[in-house]
Amino acid sequence: MGGAARRGAVEEARGRRRRSGVAGVLRDEGAARWRRRVSVRRRGGPATAIEDGLTTGEVEEVDDDEEVGVWSSPESTSTTTRFLVALFVTVAFVSLEGAPALSAAGTAGRSSPVRLRRRQVQSLLRQLNKAPLTTIESPDGDIIDCVHVSKQPAFDHPLLKNHTIQMRPSYHPGDLYDSSSITPHPITQTWQQSGKCPDNTIPIRRTKEGDFMSASSIRRHGKKRPLSIPSLNSLNDPGTPNVLRGHQHAVASTTTEDKYYGTSATINLWQPRIEGVNDFSLSQLWIIAGSYKSNDLNTVEAGWQVSQEIYGDTNTRFFIYWTRDAYETTGCYNLLCSGFIQINNQITIGGSISPVSIYGGSQYDIKIFVWKDQKDGNWWLQVGSYVLGYWPSSLFSYLADSASSIMWGGEVYTPGSNQTYTQMGSGHFPEEGFRKASYIKNLQVIDSSNNIKSPNVVDFTPERPNCYNLTIGNNSDWGTYIYYGGACESVPAAGGELLLPAAYWFWATALVCCILQYHT
Repeated sequence: MGGAARRGAVEEARGRRRRSGVAGVLRDEGAARWRRRVSVRRRGGPATAIEDGLTTGEVEEVDDDEEVGVWSSPESTSTTTRFLVALFVTVAFVSLEGAPALSAAGTAGRSSPVRLRRRQVQSLLRQLNKAPLTTIESPDGDIIDCVHVSKQPAFDHPLLKNHTIQMRPSYHPGDLYDSSSITPHPITQTWQQSGKCPDNTIPIRRTKEGDFMSASSIRRHGKKRPLSIPSLNSLNDPGTPNVLRGHQHAVASTTTEDKYYGTSATINLWQPRIEGVNDFSLSQLWIIAGSYKSNDLNTVEAGWQVSQEIYGDTNTRFFIYWTRDAYETTGCYNLLCSGFIQINNQITIGGSISPVSIYGGSQYDIKIFVWKDQKDGNWWLQVGSYVLGYWPSSLFSYLADSASSIMWGGEVYTPGSNQTYTQMGSGHFPEEGFRKASYIKNLQVIDSSNNIKSPNVVDFTPERPNCYNLTIGNNSDWGTYIYYGGACESVPAAGGELLLPAAYWFWATALVCCILQYHT
């Protein structure tokens, strides 16, 4: 077809469009496929029109106010489909994992809030990270600073400015019950593979700027949320504060008819899966005095936890905690604030623990012992054979005297939710027993006569026994013990495949529907 004939065909098509009032998309009634205009110029003068049958360089005049149609092609439909696929995959990813990252990216354009947040983080880092005598790089990515014992964060506390370090307890209750016939495995921390801190220093996990990436609040980073331990009152009661929603517990407790001066327990080690970056899962002991009602609850706590929000990963880590005002303003995890005084250079508080138990396989546990020194009233902490340090009695009100209750067990948390897929313990129910369910064995307490004995345990119903449950037993090998744990859906053992929450299935279904629609 000659150039004039081709231009005539184009003009005829334009005429049909004008007569029918159709704007934008043209289809040649005699053509078998769609054709697309690649470039036009709309305000008069020459316009290069590259179409099927119209070669580059052939020019036509376009009227000033003429609206030129754009013809669609199979390639454009394919491009649209690919774009929508990418869009849905991105949104699905954000729903599962990326919300904090997307939020950070969304504020990148607003430089002032970003700069302010960064200044706040850097100021806090300067306060937390003390000048080390030497530094150890751990294989798990942690940086361990060996800080002189007299320069540790504890002495930033106003009550401890003139405190004299006590390098050993004046009183030790002696050998506690531990006649288990199971040969204990040596428990190590990952950083120990790379070195050892010198004498008269303590190993402190360096807090990095990246640790705050998942933090919901800079001010409360490293702090538990208020009302974050169970009470004997039902958490399903309509009067329960909203802040408790999202917390799930499976714990055993002593009676409140006596005074207590310490506890010992051997806690099974696992690496449970957590659903979201702000979730956590932990197993621990609580030493408690005071109450929530007057915001004067005192606690000292120790155990292991998995918390991506605090540590930036999902490793199993040894932790401690304390508060004197029901978690409102005082206390923190580990050494993220002043308070606990460490004297040992072998164990990093907040460091990764390895190895952990395998479902149906090797089992590992860690023995934790906390007791009150009769002479000075400090609460001492021992892990395995290592005496780590103490919480000075001056930090507390009620615990300056004694504890009124002790608890052992597990907790999981998902912000703002009554339902979570995060695992507690091994992620399996207590009825499965040894090598499958998580345990805490050799539960013992120190009473008002400084006797070491098995406790009178009160078992209260977990908030959701179909998700997380607990059983209590006693035998000559383990003494008083509990099995506990579970998850709110059928999940693989800790160490198995990733969980697939409901958001995954929603976006996957939406994506499939989109693809089908654009291919029909």
